[in-house]
Amino acid sequence: MRLMVQGLGGERGGEQVFSGIDFEVSDGEALIVTGANGSGKSTLLRIIAGLLPAAAGSIRLEGGGEAWPDVASALHYLGHGNAMKTALSVTENLQFWQEFCGNAHLDIEDAMEMVGLPQVGHLPYGYLSTGQKRRIAIAKILVSYRPIWLLDEPTAGLDARSEKQFAALMRAHLEDGGMIVAATHIPLGLEGVKSLVMGAAD
Repeated sequence: MRLMVQGLGGERGGEQVFSGIDFEVSDGEALIVTGANGSGKSTLLRIIAGLLPAAAGSIRLEGGGEAWPDVASALHYLGHGNAMKTALSVTENLQFWQEFCGNAHLDIEDAMEMVGLPQVGHLPYGYLSTGQKRRIAIAKILVSYRPIWLLDEPTAGLDARSEKQFAALMRAHLEDGGMIVAATHIPLGLEGVKSLVMGAAD
């Protein structure tokens, strides 16, 4: 399987943010996107996720077969927001996303264990600390399998131990043939990755 981005252009508020972005990511590969604030890292991920229209270029998934007929069906997107309902319990939130995404992977209890929060399922999501909220958002991408992980500053709010935990989860995903495209300001603990440096918007 291969994610192919060719000649991609992005806009924000009608102004060009970037243009001519080309890259490929195949099974077991990660692409780390870096660049100054405002250079378009988040915009790039949102366009790939289908949340924003591309100003130019194309995004294609090759080799996905019937299971993954297009890019949208094959990806998890972890953005700045955690996409959880604060009044629902942690378990209720994860159940929703598992059913919505399909392709159940880890049990909800196992996913919470994997992010180091095995005993918070009954709590309203809004009661959690910033770091705990981010860790449950990471659990969200574990309860359903999708081969492509789009990660926007995924370690924001995490302590050093949780960063190492997440690095191990990413490595396991890559070893299983998954793909990662991550925008970040700090190293994610992955080796042998591809890199893309976004130019400053100004």
